[in-house]
Amino acid sequence: MSASIRPVMCVVGARPNFMKMAPILRAFEAHNPRIPALLVHTGQHYDQAMSDQLFADLRLPPPDINLEVGSGTHAVQTAEIMKRFEPALDEHKPSCVLVVGDVNSTIACSLVASKKRIPVVHVEAGLRSGDRAMPEEINRVLTDQISDRLYTTELSALGNLKREGISEDRVCFAGNVMIDSLLDSRERARAPGLTLAQHGHDPAFVQQPQGYGLVTMHRPSNVDNPQTLALLLRVLDEVVQQLPLVFALHPRTRSNIDKFGLQGHLNAQRTVVLPPQGYLETVGLMDHARLVLTDSGGLQEETTALGVPCLTMRENTERPITVEQGTNTMVGRNPQAILQGVRDILEGRGKAGRVPEYWDGRAAQRIAADLYNWLG
Repeated sequence: MSASIRPVMCVVGARPNFMKMAPILRAFEAHNPRIPALLVHTGQHYDQAMSDQLFADLRLPPPDINLEVGSGTHAVQTAEIMKRFEPALDEHKPSCVLVVGDVNSTIACSLVASKKRIPVVHVEAGLRSGDRAMPEEINRVLTDQISDRLYTTELSALGNLKREGISEDRVCFAGNVMIDSLLDSRERARAPGLTLAQHGHDPAFVQQPQGYGLVTMHRPSNVDNPQTLALLLRVLDEVVQQLPLVFALHPRTRSNIDKFGLQGHLNAQRTVVLPPQGYLETVGLMDHARLVLTDSGGLQEETTALGVPCLTMRENTERPITVEQGTNTMVGRNPQAILQGVRDILEGRGKAGRVPEYWDGRAAQRIAADLYNWLG
């Protein structure tokens, strides 16, 4: 079949996609026979320097096609991706289009392919938060509905898909490719002290006996409202009385802190503020942290795989397995819940958790084997 199979067109657009696609492309290359692939970067993640660094950290090959879409509202960005993706499909005529996750590039490219009757393959299918106010939730639901082959990261995802009328024979439980990248990169991760020194901070900050907490926060529901953002920053100011914090500050969060005049809420003595970090730097900071405070979906999974306690500052999660089996605790935006969660961890009452089934570093190999047979 390898002599006649047309390439699989693999789409990435934003940072989380890169971590998921890197092991898939390696698995396609290693499969016997090799599965040909074309990598399309939509350019949704438009910081070129950060994008280049992520490709290097993850050992991703340069994209075969770059649509260079850039920023915009959800509608503008999605429409622009669709406009630029269609000619690429017409030119290369792939055997299928493989998309990952839940970003705008995922739904945009899936829609174009589906309407042109090119099979759509969705990796990380079936995850649901139940919150339709999240743009990512809309992207997940719609992408799954028009996908022909769906790969899930956890068993509960199948129940979500069946409730939405998706036949079980379209679904394959393959495991979590994000964890493939994490385990592959762990030994190459950058030591936290080196990361701090690179940005002019004292490396000893992360070498104190009590350790440190890592904070990331970027969800619009947390950072776009001045009252909510001020509330969370005040809570972090209380947390640092118990544990020093390293805060990797997302550009959206940084901009809103400045816009709302909230700079005074960051305790300069007990909080190290860093710009957005590369993948290997983030893995190193996370792996050595005493705990992680975040609103990121990916970090919920990665902390579970690393055995690091995680407190998620959201009201819901599309990754319930991290709560049911892993190290994740949902604390929402409730100051008391956040502070109690920190105390529990520091006093040895945090969740130990376990690594879920198929989060073993071989998910991409299972996807490659199944996709080869499915295409045939």
